[in-house]
Amino acid sequence: MSVADIRQSYEKSELLESTLQATPLQQFDLWFQEALQAKVLEVNAMTLATATADGRPSVRTVLLKGYDDNGFVFFTNYLSRKGAELTQNPHASILFFWPELERQVRIEGLVHKIPAAESDEYFHSRPLASRIGACASPQSQRVDRLALEASAASLALSLGEHPARPEHWGGYSLNPTYLEFWQGRPSRLHDRLAYHIDAKGLWTVNRLAP
Repeated sequence: MSVADIRQSYEKSELLESTLQATPLQQFDLWFQEALQAKVLEVNAMTLATATADGRPSVRTVLLKGYDDNGFVFFTNYLSRKGAELTQNPHASILFFWPELERQVRIEGLVHKIPAAESDEYFHSRPLASRIGACASPQSQRVDRLALEASAASLALSLGEHPARPEHWGGYSLNPTYLEFWQGRPSRLHDRLAYHIDAKGLWTVNRLAP
């Protein structure tokens, strides 16, 4: 089969203004809970797009670790490529794709570091091997696999069972200014409803052409 011939007809659901939640966070929570119930694979996986100061983009998949009125939280190495780009340019976008439900959520906004105490709390909740890995990995730098494994083994011995969170590792929160909910529909007439903040700081909703 040619790649050009791969198609999928989306027929599972619809997204109407009459059923939309009052706030984008409520709508996201509704869809996230439904994705959990549907046992979507890697339900909290999200594509994170960042860019340099001059607008050169890069993208990767990270894991959502919390969301509330303050934003969408993820954790990483602050010295990684994404960390360097967020220092230069705090504008970012995230995308959730839940194929089992034929849904996407696009979110745009500004990213900031979360308080150190919150990063500490999450770091210490992780499995020990993951904490050691965060200490050992010079993320986004060139590395030899054997040297990386040797560094992790050495740190596991020296740091013990309660390693402190490295200062170069912690959380970010994306504070949204735009959220778009996409529901696949037949004949490519998909539903796209977008929340954005108006001049008064209030959320408004528009339907976008698919």
